[in-house]
Amino acid sequence: MFKQFDERINYPKIEQEVLKFWEENKIFEKSISSRPKSKTFTFYEGPPTVNGRPGIHHVMARTLKDLVCRYKTLKGFQVHRKAGWDTHGLPVEIALEKELGFVQKSDIEKYGVGAFNKKAKELVYNHIEMKEGWRTLTERMGYWINLDDPYITCTNDYIESVWWALSEYFKKGLIYKGFKIVPQCPHCETPLSSHELALGYADVQDPNVYVKFKLKDEDASVLVWTTTPWTLISNVALAVGTNIDYVKIKTEKHGVMYLAEARLSVIKEEYDLLSNLKGADLIDKDYEPLYSFIPVDKRAWYIIPGDFVSTEDGSGVVHIAPAFGADDYEVSKKFNLPFVQPVTKSGRFTDDVTDFAGRLVKSMKFENREEKGVDPEIIRNLKERNLIYKAGNDYLHSYPHCWRCDNPLIYYARDSWYIRTTDVAKRMIELNNSINWCPPEVGSGRFGNWLEENKDWSLSRDRYWGTPLPLWLNDDGDIFVVGSISELKEGFVERNGTRVFVKDLPEEEIDLHKPFVDDVKFERDGKIFKRTPELIDVWFDSGAMPFAQYHYPFENQEYFKENYPADFICEGIDQTRGWFYTLHAIGAMLFDQVAFKNLIVNELILDKQGLKMSKSRSNTVDPFILFDKHGVDATRWYLVTTSPPWKPTLFDEEGIVEVQRKFFGTLVNTYNFFVLYANIDKFDFSEKLVNYKDRPEIDRWIISKLNSLIKEYDKLMEEYDVTKAARLVSSFTIDQLSNWYVRRSRRRFWKSEMNINKQSAYQTLYECLVTIAKLTSPFAPFFTEELYQNLNRATKRENFESIHLADYPQDTYSEPELEVKMDVAQRVVSLTRAVRAKNNLKVRQPLLKMMIAVDKSRREALQKMSEVILEEVNIKELIVLEDDSAIVNKSAKPNFKVVGPKYGKMVKALTNAIKEMDKNAVQLLETTGEYEMTIEGQPLKISREDVEIV
Repeated sequence: MFKQFDERINYPKIEQEVLKFWEENKIFEKSISSRPKSKTFTFYEGPPTVNGRPGIHHVMARTLKDLVCRYKTLKGFQVHRKAGWDTHGLPVEIALEKELGFVQKSDIEKYGVGAFNKKAKELVYNHIEMKEGWRTLTERMGYWINLDDPYITCTNDYIESVWWALSEYFKKGLIYKGFKIVPQCPHCETPLSSHELALGYADVQDPNVYVKFKLKDEDASVLVWTTTPWTLISNVALAVGTNIDYVKIKTEKHGVMYLAEARLSVIKEEYDLLSNLKGADLIDKDYEPLYSFIPVDKRAWYIIPGDFVSTEDGSGVVHIAPAFGADDYEVSKKFNLPFVQPVTKSGRFTDDVTDFAGRLVKSMKFENREEKGVDPEIIRNLKERNLIYKAGNDYLHSYPHCWRCDNPLIYYARDSWYIRTTDVAKRMIELNNSINWCPPEVGSGRFGNWLEENKDWSLSRDRYWGTPLPLWLNDDGDIFVVGSISELKEGFVERNGTRVFVKDLPEEEIDLHKPFVDDVKFERDGKIFKRTPELIDVWFDSGAMPFAQYHYPFENQEYFKENYPADFICEGIDQTRGWFYTLHAIGAMLFDQVAFKNLIVNELILDKQGLKMSKSRSNTVDPFILFDKHGVDATRWYLVTTSPPWKPTLFDEEGIVEVQRKFFGTLVNTYNFFVLYANIDKFDFSEKLVNYKDRPEIDRWIISKLNSLIKEYDKLMEEYDVTKAARLVSSFTIDQLSNWYVRRSRRRFWKSEMNINKQSAYQTLYECLVTIAKLTSPFAPFFTEELYQNLNRATKRENFESIHLADYPQDTYSEPELEVKMDVAQRVVSLTRAVRAKNNLKVRQPLLKMMIAVDKSRREALQKMSEVILEEVNIKELIVLEDDSAIVNKSAKPNFKVVGPKYGKMVKALTNAIKEMDKNAVQLLETTGEYEMTIEGQPLKISREDVEIV
């Protein structure tokens, strides 16, 4: 007996029962062990940061990962997939700071780095295991991945592998310390890398200020535009373009001013043009400093040339503050300008700036409060001194923000450790060309452009919870790199004034985090080496996972080699310059290989209005509520089918209800129809299989259609076009199986005798249901498990314990000609019903005849399917026409895009002649492609392209 689904089916309840079945019978483990080791498919899990509860966007990415891995399992691959947790870095530190009530970095120092890091470790493990945390979400949504043996980035094994990689880079000369302008987060008090910078841009309104710099040798000013008034405190020079055209003007209110001629539009008052000049004429002029808080020991406050100066905006003159801009810093070295940096790493003016000491240079959000930046006060001060031409706060532009604390960054000159990624930039571009990006435009565009503009990787971070940079230095600047725990054990710590070697300490005391590693010293050639205090970029942690997850090279060397690179990865579009980049860069530098062969890039999930989801907008979606209300399967199916993953998803909960009703509801109803009559007839598929060729035409058609689905689905899945694959299954289930096959075959199931015809109907529908279950199983693993168990338990036709241990459906029977015939019939039926609806003629109202014109290739198929068509549309007679002249009145009008250039002065007469063509003339032109007429007494042959037929 087959088990029937309840009319009001409880999907979440089914899912809980299936979860229990999987766990008790270790189905996930068997899905790996049952596949041959010789046929593997490698997937890398991008480690989520476990600093909070997961959201609906995590469900999207995990659905895509899971369905690809399940599909590959269905295809016979052994798919190992190891869970991973990203446990280091600013995301965790910021979450913990909020929990502890800290508002600034110094609070951590007061609390104690050791105590803080201990709390950080507790926090991440709690978020992994907490109710409605990461493990719960992963299990509840059916994302099959090895949660019992995950890689965790804060473990000693993982850090040791990362240290090994860094030591290899150091040996190759790829790590160096440099003094550069870097993006600095004043709140987190740490530099960021260029790829981190790309993660946090936001549109902001900044000051729009034109400042007057007074020249010393004449009663005139140089007009300068800035959006960062706080940097004016550190101004040491002005830059002009030597070949740019400048003007000297005079206004009644502001006197004489210099600016670029191309920027005169910024002057909104009457002015007199005094002279024209080149930028070269302004070089070397001295001006009065706006501020002189900081004494300088070199020449300053004069005009210099700069090839970076443009006239696209501003005044055509750039103010130079070497500590706060890359161009400024480079030009300062060229002209030996003084270096003025009266701003701390926390973004506050030093005490030297007496008027603004301690003030933030940019506004900053702290927990429960916001502190405004100093710009308005500087503008006010300059206005009082008559040094402002005009000022507003209306400059709207995209400005970099910290990707984790969401505060504005500043560009800041400082020393930092770097990886020379520019040394392998060309190789990274070459390797990228071999990767299959889905969609391809992300790989060639967004990612490819990023590689073209590659900058050295800013590696070091001034924080506490993360992988320490394994570099030890002595007072002479010599550097020693530690690449393993065994090398670390050669160092010593001081305990009560006594040296104790690390190798003599209990293993549980050796923690590769601050503050333990900070206490480890080395003595070499009589010199003491101490560790540089920085951590590394947390993105290096996640980018190292291909080898660090296996503790390579200290363990699992062969296993790593067998599973590198990954066959498939998948993450959101935000990872283009995050995890995707770090994987690629590390792979290129360490192994001279790609780190992944194929990937799906999923776009953002927005609310139904197209707005980004955020707590502040109250438009976030709790996945656990969705699962309990609608079930996991419907949620997964909706996310994949509503739009391709690489297009933004406008999330609407009603969409889940819709797919549950249309797809799952149709599948349930089709199954229940089968079960109702199969149980009455005691059908259990124990009889001999009816030969496909001996089955009725409609059975042969649906089986052939099913096998076409199997092949097309497989092709799409191999191309990672998961949305089209799922939609294909949905269309087959609703349009072909339910609305056509079952509806047209119902009477066969109603008959009392169990003859060959009826057996064929049962066997055909059973095969369709089992196959649909298998094809749907990667997308909707719970319901398809229940469906498969209900079918197979009654027939025992397959020996698989679970649908997720089954094999991909085989191609059993194909009859393409029959598919074409039925497709023609369905198309005609659809069009006829549309005509009926348009003319308010219901299908139950019989009509005498219908006429249809079709091309020769479809005419035979139409005639053979006429009985089916007439039955479907309730019409007595079908007349097939060779052309549509008998039923359509056609006329022609000139195609002016063609006839204008082609016939010139004759167009007017030609237009009248074309409009006067009768339907026979139009028909002749359409069928032969040409028509001869007389224009102004002259014969003229026109072609099909000359007219539009309506």
